Amino acid sequence: MVLDLIVQQSDDGYSTEIPSIIGCESWAHNEDDAITKTLELFRFYIQVDMNFKIKIDLARKEGLRKVYKIIFDK
Repeated sequence: MVLDLIVQQSDDGYSTEIPSIIGCESWAHNEDDAITKTLELFRFYIQVDMNFKIKIDLARKEGLRKVYKIIFDK
């Protein structure tokens, strides 16, 4: 399965979201922390443990916004 992970940079940090999962979003001062928090929440939503393998690939950049692809088997 493949889902989008959107990362938006602002003046005070980074917000992230997985648009196809309502409420799966986060914010942090740096991009890596924001992505990590969102992936932890994503694992909770799909009910898997922290060892569940997820691959993340950068798909494109659009100014201050990046779109990653989350790739996993469920």
